[in-house]
Amino acid sequence: MCMARADPGDGDAPDREIRLLKNPDGQWTARDLRVGVTAQGESRTAALDMLDAVVEAVEGSGGHSPTDDEILDLGVDPEDARSQGDEPPDVLQ
Repeated sequence: MCMARADPGDGDAPDREIRLLKNPDGQWTARDLRVGVTAQGESRTAALDMLDAVVEAVEGSGGHSPTDDEILDLGVDPEDARSQGDEPPDVLQ
């Protein structure tokens, strides 16, 4: 197992602490301790890149509302999805 911590001199987030683990299957897991999110990748760089994307999405500066095409790609009718309100879908209840 290999662990690394982010450089405390990181200019964009000085309080950011990251743990980086090499899994027995060869994959890498990166965890941002401040935000509490985890990502995996086939390499250290890939895991860290995925972690940055997850942190960006969670902190509100990334991501977007799905388009109708993206909803359709999941096999869901966009109108049905919009009419659900705040209730979870039947499969999650």
